[in-house]
Amino acid sequence: MLDIAENLQRWVADGRDFAVATVVAVGGSAPRPPGAALAVDAAGTAIGSVSGGCVEGAVYDLCQQALKDGRPLIERFGYSDDDAFAVGLTCGGIIDILVTPVHTSSPLREVLTSAITAAAGHRPAALARIVRGPAELQGRALLVHPDAAHEGGFGAHPGLDRTVAQEARAFLDAGRTGTLEIGAQGSRCGAPLTVLVESSAPPPRMIVFGAIDFASALVRVGTFLGYRVTVCDARPVFATAARFPEADEIVVEWPHTYLERTEVDARTVLCVLTHDAKFDVPLLALALRLPVAYVGAMGSRRTHLDRNERLREVGVNEGELARLRSPIGLDLGARTPEETALSIAAEIVATRRGGSGVPLTGAHTPIHHEVSSTPARRIGAMA
Repeated sequence: MLDIAENLQRWVADGRDFAVATVVAVGGSAPRPPGAALAVDAAGTAIGSVSGGCVEGAVYDLCQQALKDGRPLIERFGYSDDDAFAVGLTCGGIIDILVTPVHTSSPLREVLTSAITAAAGHRPAALARIVRGPAELQGRALLVHPDAAHEGGFGAHPGLDRTVAQEARAFLDAGRTGTLEIGAQGSRCGAPLTVLVESSAPPPRMIVFGAIDFASALVRVGTFLGYRVTVCDARPVFATAARFPEADEIVVEWPHTYLERTEVDARTVLCVLTHDAKFDVPLLALALRLPVAYVGAMGSRRTHLDRNERLREVGVNEGELARLRSPIGLDLGARTPEETALSIAAEIVATRRGGSGVPLTGAHTPIHHEVSSTPARRIGAMA
């Protein structure tokens, strides 16, 4: 739902009644991930998408039904061998959709409005909603902020709100959207519940070290992929806005000094394109010890071996070295800066999503997979 927050914020400001359909689970080759949403207002206006077109018409009808009935519902759509072009996913996947009516008089209105406002303002927050469980709890919501404060609640058991708030904050820290399974009392006790957690977080960061021609192409690709891109180089003649107009930030500073003071997280990717030992070694010695998503370094195989020895000499251990993607990028035969940037971006995506990097033709691996997300997280017994 939070992926269409800016449009929903206008609907809320206008005082419109609407229903929102959210993908809560996917299986197989489903086109949209959990959290993708389609909303329909009382006048029949629709925004968003849950399937890229396969089942939009049927979901639209469900939203109108929910607006009339005032009750949430969950529906599964999947591939039909008998009629692939009937209501279903012709791509062969399965999606579960939660449809929630949001009337101006709804008890959910206040917490969902807070979630929509946070997401539209690019402020971090995690929205947790019960998607499976007792009918009276389905669709209830709790909004969690980074400081652990939360709004709303499930109105079932205090332990449930407390545990879901803790779990939702962990999802938010990682910028993840997914489901967790939990007992109605916040542990394995009580009837099982499935909770969807949608994270609204600022764009992930890409920091490109080395203001070279290859960096210019990588900045463009990083921006296209939705990263907030910073270029850092100690040489002011090269690190200029004129050379990197698509970058969100240009920093003239020694790379390791900047990395020491800037904020990174589990979604941050670091691309070291300097291939100069005086920059690379102190920078990578620090980078390989940070909890970031990706660390890659440019250079020939000879440069790579020499750099590894220098890193060992300054105390980098083998486990830390194993995190380094070097030479940077996938083997695409790239030569130009643009081709090299594509190679690097492909490796970043494969690392983030758990892809193998091999051609899909002839492969027997899933087309869509998420390295950091399992279909459902189970909560163990709590003291």
